[in-house]
Amino acid sequence: MFHVVLYEPEIPPNTGNIIRLCANTGCQLHLIEPLGFDLDDARLRRAGLDYDEYASVTTHRSLNEFILSVPHTRLFGLSTHGEKKFFEASFAAGDAFIFGPETRGLPQEVRDALGKDFVLRLPMQPHNRSLNLSNTAAIVVYEAWRQNGFSGSQ
Repeated sequence: MFHVVLYEPEIPPNTGNIIRLCANTGCQLHLIEPLGFDLDDARLRRAGLDYDEYASVTTHRSLNEFILSVPHTRLFGLSTHGEKKFFEASFAAGDAFIFGPETRGLPQEVRDALGKDFVLRLPMQPHNRSLNLSNTAAIVVYEAWRQNGFSGSQ
């Protein structure tokens, strides 16, 4: 399916919600350190409920370590600074979606490395900062899954 990559996530309930998203969509979740919480945080467990047993979650010391672990994977970053709307991209199984930390977003150097055609944004009303991380992840994952015929669903 797809890879969901949280770059230096800060808020446990968002990560818990994304664990649940990944369990229900067949995505693999990758957490890039440093994390803003412990993986045994009660808020993370509460948001993820018991879905962690159904989700594949891997922690990486760096973004480069993640990239080396999934060769031949297309990388898409999500950012309010992206020029291309997320639904304008064509997604394929195995693609990875990288989301930045809640308070800072995806760093400029990561966006630059991806290239402007691979930095996507969600349309929003003017003068708003961003959507919640777990909401954004859900929107993008479901669009990618839709484009691939909801493969593996029932």
